[in-house]
Amino acid sequence: MKYPSFPRLIVVLISFQILITGLGCKGKCDQLNLSIYQYRDTKNLVCFVYEASQMIEQKGESGIEYLKKHRENYYSDNFYLYVYDMEANAIFHAGMPDFEGRNLREVKDINGKNIFDMIIKAINDSGNPHNWVHYSWWEPGNFYPVPKSSCHFVVTTPENKILIVGGGINYPQEEREFARIIVDNAAQILQQKGDDAFEEIQNPISIYNFRDVKVFAFKSDTSIIISPVIENNLLDLDLFQATDPVGNKPFQLAVNQLEKQDSVWQVFMARNRYQRQLVKKIMYLRKIETSWGFIFIGAITDLPEMP
Repeated sequence: MKYPSFPRLIVVLISFQILITGLGCKGKCDQLNLSIYQYRDTKNLVCFVYEASQMIEQKGESGIEYLKKHRENYYSDNFYLYVYDMEANAIFHAGMPDFEGRNLREVKDINGKNIFDMIIKAINDSGNPHNWVHYSWWEPGNFYPVPKSSCHFVVTTPENKILIVGGGINYPQEEREFARIIVDNAAQILQQKGDDAFEEIQNPISIYNFRDVKVFAFKSDTSIIISPVIENNLLDLDLFQATDPVGNKPFQLAVNQLEKQDSVWQVFMARNRYQRQLVKKIMYLRKIETSWGFIFIGAITDLPEMP
């Protein structure tokens, strides 16, 4: 998969920072904990969307008019800014201006994911501080779906309107934080709903499944509740004996560490499907107590590779 560069975002960030400084908002991104991200593109996008949200929170309607008059500053090949109200009406959409004035409440991606539903769930998840959602979308001017991850901030304008300010990255790099968010959320609803939560977690159009990241669960005897590999559990697999290409047993190692803590990150090796070489993967695993006793819930993602 091709991962486009992000040069224009840097230019827009610089120009927008000048604007924000003029509005007396210098250093606003210092309030954000961006250390949870490994990739510069992710950090830049969160900062960009946050600063736009602060401008709208201060200026309200005049801030929206500013966005519309300078639309080109909030759109590139890889990202764009948008603003919705809490009823899913598009107030501003830099990438697709035809959406403005339309209600997007029932819009779904090619896989059937309701995007606005996911945004609302993210906003209500205290463990998702920047309100990330993941889905497939299309690049303006093209006709094929691309993977997308978007962050959001909720603001109240001087006119007392509650708005959602968002922006996303096409072809996003997989952050460890993305996996942590969905696993922690899955653990939370399991403790709230019990066994009834499993159906929602394993639903392929839920927030717990995106791209190659999938929440799984198993019991302390290694019997699988939600498979990390296939939709149905066709075989009795002993995850403790599962090894990576260099002989490590990541599930066993992770569970051993969970004897003294509630969550753990475990690195292991896997084959790269494009280059046929070994690459590092990372598993986030949590231990929670349910009516079934202790169970383990986790997800696997790419280990960020620093440039």
